[in-house]
Amino acid sequence: RCIYLADLEREYRKAKESQRANVFEDMLGTSPQMQGVFSFIRKVATTTAPVLLLGESGTGKEMAALAIHRRGPRKDGPFIPINCNAIPENLLESELFGHEKGSFTGATMQRVGLVETAKGGTLFLDEIGELPPSIQVKLLRYLQEQRFQRVGGRQELASDARVIAATNVDLKAGINQGSFREDLYFRLAVLVISLPPLRERGDDAVLLAEEFLQKYAAQNGKANIAFVPEALRAINRHPWPGNVRELQNRIKRAVIMADSRRITEKDLELSTGIGFSSSTTLKEARENVEREVVQRALKRNLGRISSAAAELGISRPTLYELMERLGISRE
Repeated sequence: RCIYLADLEREYRKAKESQRANVFEDMLGTSPQMQGVFSFIRKVATTTAPVLLLGESGTGKEMAALAIHRRGPRKDGPFIPINCNAIPENLLESELFGHEKGSFTGATMQRVGLVETAKGGTLFLDEIGELPPSIQVKLLRYLQEQRFQRVGGRQELASDARVIAATNVDLKAGINQGSFREDLYFRLAVLVISLPPLRERGDDAVLLAEEFLQKYAAQNGKANIAFVPEALRAINRHPWPGNVRELQNRIKRAVIMADSRRITEKDLELSTGIGFSSSTTLKEARENVEREVVQRALKRNLGRISSAAAELGISRPTLYELMERLGISRE
């Protein structure tokens, strides 16, 4: 075990030396999967075609969208993000396309929507799979003609905002179920890339962990803080169901709560051992660890779904899906 930990530290130091060379538009990754993502971004950034980003919650889809924007011809224009699942349906159309004065109760003045605000720049539509059907129609027309009308308005308005969409759900399944328009999917899916989950990114988890450690140590006035070898081992083994966002949240909490200059696996609330029988399959082992992670988060947050989801770096619907798949009761 000591030899293993020494080797791990050696590899970690070697990887850390090349860490800065592998920062791409604030995105960090040495794994082949992330190098492929960086290559994709370089190629598509120079165009104005729509881009569809796929990936689990917490994999960095908004950062990828921002990187595309920054490297493109519209870098000097606005980057306007919106989470389609965070705004009530009755307000989402107005948020996107704006409204005219008196178009509905409470519309006391004209409002410019995000499509119009993003003119000359990029509009990032996160969780596009949650977009209501009525708004899908209006978005489709905008993608086809780059024209739209405000809610309650008759005037045709134009905007040349580039659209980048992202989702953590299977849009093709949504098409089959009738919840997502096939024609809209093909309009969005001109250029498609999947962002890999953290568990498939090899040593990137340790590199990201060090980056977050230095960031939050500086923010909280804790100089010379570092991980112990066992913590690095635990970070490497953890499946990270909440991906980069979960890793970031755990390290932030560990730095704030740490009583010494050494961050241990206990500070991160991770286990260094697998603890399963020799007959356990990889899938079973991963599910067991995910189940433990989710149950601990729920316990720490007294069963509050929103708080537990935020800690894990995932959305409420994703947490509900995890609980159902892992057999965890909502009660």
